[in-house]
Amino acid sequence: MSDVSLTRQGPPETILPAEPSQVIELLRKAEESPDVDIRRKELNKVAALFPNSIEVWKTLGQNGRDSMESYAAYRVGYHRGLDALRKNGWRGSGYVRWHHTSNQAFLSCLSGVQTISEEINDLAEAERCYIFLLQLEPAWSSMSVE
Repeated sequence: MSDVSLTRQGPPETILPAEPSQVIELLRKAEESPDVDIRRKELNKVAALFPNSIEVWKTLGQNGRDSMESYAAYRVGYHRGLDALRKNGWRGSGYVRWHHTSNQAFLSCLSGVQTISEEINDLAEAERCYIFLLQLEPAWSSMSVE
């Protein structure tokens, strides 16, 4: 049996690395198009180039043509985020704080899954996501995040 290590600082905190500036620039350019079809086509190109990017999946979720398309993109972003968290030392618990800009895409994807789960009446999933958000960012319930 292993010991549980308690510290005065509380649970450990994981900070994801920043997205490459190239990804951010390509997403910004893709979102500039006023034509929805062109914008989606350009966003899909960015996703094909950077399939591991959480920011890409968050942006696809925000630009989904309907709730289910957004849900699928957010869910991929959430899972890419879990992979990135583990790669950066997260062991299944601890904080992933919003005030670190590099964590925001992951938390947004998780929030997107939570919100759409409520919309489609998957209340158990919505509750799991909300509890997870509070575990990662205890101030989540008082934050207004898009």
